[in-house]
Amino acid sequence: MPSPVTIKALQDDTIDAIAYRHYGKTAGVTELIMAANRRLNDIGPVLPIGTKVVCPPVEQKSARAQPDLIRLWD
Repeated sequence: MPSPVTIKALQDDTIDAIAYRHYGKTAGVTELIMAANRRLNDIGPVLPIGTKVVCPPVEQKSARAQPDLIRLWD
């Protein structure tokens, strides 16, 4: 399992922006970042420049089985 990554906040950064830059998505991972960085709750939505944010590793879900493709016309 990969280890957590620490990222420094840029100007006008939010947790969502950091989540999107690091993971490529925000759904489900913003909550993980907040859980790993409880102290960020007291800072507010916009983080000061240089604030260290720990991004925990995310488990990769296995690919779901795709249903058979139905073609109406050939």
